Amino acid sequence: MLIMPSRRQVLTGLAAGAGITAATGVYALDIEPLHRLVVTSYAPTLPRWDPSLQLRVAVLADFHICEPFMPFDRVAQIVEATNALEPDLVLLLGDYPAGRIAWRKLPLDQFARMMTELKAPLGTHAILGNHDWWDDHTVQRNGRGVPAVRRLLEAQGIPVLENRAVRLVKNGRPFWLAGLGDQQPFFDAWNTFSLADLPRTLDPITDSAPVILMAHEPDIFVAVPDRVSLTLAGHTHGGQIRLFGHAPAIRKVQGHDYSYGHVIQDGRHMIVSGGFGMSRIPVRMGVPPEIVLLELGKTDAVTAAS
Repeated sequence: MLIMPSRRQVLTGLAAGAGITAATGVYALDIEPLHRLVVTSYAPTLPRWDPSLQLRVAVLADFHICEPFMPFDRVAQIVEATNALEPDLVLLLGDYPAGRIAWRKLPLDQFARMMTELKAPLGTHAILGNHDWWDDHTVQRNGRGVPAVRRLLEAQGIPVLENRAVRLVKNGRPFWLAGLGDQQPFFDAWNTFSLADLPRTLDPITDSAPVILMAHEPDIFVAVPDRVSLTLAGHTHGGQIRLFGHAPAIRKVQGHDYSYGHVIQDGRHMIVSGGFGMSRIPVRMGVPPEIVLLELGKTDAVTAAS
């Protein structure tokens, strides 16, 4: 026998549904993107890594500074939390300005000065992302040039790697840090033009020391050679909305899910950071802003959030 719900039951159900929807909206629009900050730790066993090289790396991606979604007090909180981890090396993976979601853009020179407050014995090193190019109207108009944020970071003593590699040493153990040019710096109605030159980036590497590759967009991973021990990427924000371990807004790359986390493909390793900020829509749910902490040279793979 079919029992029809009463009018009170229907109204109660609608009210409950509306309450859940409202609570979810508040969480996705405010609590997760603006007030949560987690540390996601990885200790992968990497190919071609020197087991005697113990390296602690903090990875910061996709700040997208602006008001109200990434104000400077939030940046200061991230810097303080990063320093508390006592990394050997800090890596910035690009996308420093916010783009269209910004209610008010913030000065990039102040952001660059704040990045000098990051403390690590091997320094802070950066690459550029697509928004660093897209937000610079001069380089977009001319189709070439140096984005303002690169000049500002370099003026503060922070190297910005574009299709080049540098050799660093910790406790007598060398490794290479390579930075790829952005894969989407210029675009028009029909095409996206890339500055990424992977062979040129890896060409200076002349010995057997391990290689860490920084690439803003993870798409390049399909072409990264075995010589690279670990690729680091951002750009995706983990999909911004992540449900049951999946990011419906992020397309696959040649059938592979590069949206977030530790990716192992044909024995090669990549870690994609969820980053901090937002683009397109000011919402994050299921992928809270994160500092990625790498503990390299350890034998057990661990992923933890706090």
